[in-house]
Amino acid sequence: MSASTNRPLLISSFPKPILHIDCDAFFTSVEQALHPELKGKAVVTGKERGIVACASYEAKALGVKRPMRLWEAQRICPSLICLPSDYETYSLISTRMFEIIRRFTPTVEEYSIDEAFAELSGLRRLHRAGYAEIAWEIKQTVQQELGFTVSVGLSASKTLAKIASKEKKPDGFFALRASELHLFLPRVALERVCGFGPNTVALLEKHGIRNIWDYVNRPETWAKDLLGKIGVELWHELRGESVYPVMTQGKESYASISKTKTFTPPSCEKDFVKAQLVRNLESAFIKMRRHKLKAKRLCVFLRSQDFRSSGVEGEFNRSTSSTLEAVQLTDHLFEQVFQPGKAYRLTGIVLSRMEADRTVQYDLFDDVPKIESMKRIDRVLDGVNELYGKHALHLGTSLWLGKHRQHVAGRGDLPERKTELLKGETFRQRLGIPVWRVCV
Repeated sequence: MSASTNRPLLISSFPKPILHIDCDAFFTSVEQALHPELKGKAVVTGKERGIVACASYEAKALGVKRPMRLWEAQRICPSLICLPSDYETYSLISTRMFEIIRRFTPTVEEYSIDEAFAELSGLRRLHRAGYAEIAWEIKQTVQQELGFTVSVGLSASKTLAKIASKEKKPDGFFALRASELHLFLPRVALERVCGFGPNTVALLEKHGIRNIWDYVNRPETWAKDLLGKIGVELWHELRGESVYPVMTQGKESYASISKTKTFTPPSCEKDFVKAQLVRNLESAFIKMRRHKLKAKRLCVFLRSQDFRSSGVEGEFNRSTSSTLEAVQLTDHLFEQVFQPGKAYRLTGIVLSRMEADRTVQYDLFDDVPKIESMKRIDRVLDGVNELYGKHALHLGTSLWLGKHRQHVAGRGDLPERKTELLKGETFRQRLGIPVWRVCV
């Protein structure tokens, strides 16, 4: 059946108008906005990691893409400008973007650092405009105030809005009305659906599904039998029937928490690599305690200079939120995965099997006084670090990082925000504003 003869799925244009905002090449766009001399030039971030973390559209046009190694990118584009990633500034700009969107609607979901969903129901009278006009005004306001482009999609569900925002990137705007789905979906590949991975796409193709329109025209029971609950939810979402609400509250629960650290140049020194790993462990447990969680499982992984990763998992005797309790298992796992003589460039920690840290069920042979003292130590650590900056108090193993600062801050790998300090600021304590240059 051709698209021109397909029947509309719904009559209403926007049964529930949902907006998706996606920043274009966010990290490099922020750098170009703060440094106008970089506009129009091929720019990448990720210098501190030795790979392309984000590429500007000027760089993408020349064939530079993530996660390409920097030397490969520079071979393609000799004039490429490589910058260290300034995640602190990116986070500040991201917060400003969310605040701009909330001027138009309170129902905003901070989906990621550079993406947001917003629900526009009931706002036409307030703004004296249609939903598409409101969405366009949000896009224009963000761009005017932040100095870089965003792509916006408007549709009847979160899944459709996300597809729509990528339709005309960069600087795109696409309002996908539910009454027009029968014209649009036949030309949309399955890979564009957030929730359809490569294996799912391969499975659908084996059943004769070539595009989204083929999928939504199968019976709901067929989608459930083949893909289960997620298959049914996406079947409704892709038909313009909203299933996933816009979540305005911040994330409160985690299936896992991970922390990684890339350092340059790579190191084969065991004590230094272990110190990097322990610093990841401290950061992961700080975050876990902040969300009042504890973990049962720990994964340790290392990445070598040739970008090969190796890891190993282990479990605690019981779920814990104490950094000191986790050190012994971390040491044991590290000894299993570390290979002498091999140069490593990244260490990582993953905590899983999370649960709320409310009550403690001790075993018969647990050393209760020791466990309670460790908890008190963690409370002191968190209090001092909150007052004086993250890792102001840390495990002794991390002292190796101070003896090898060339690995952390060599070759201009620190972002400007950590070197161009305002009066009264320190490396660890800075005001929540990006640095800008003003000529008087």
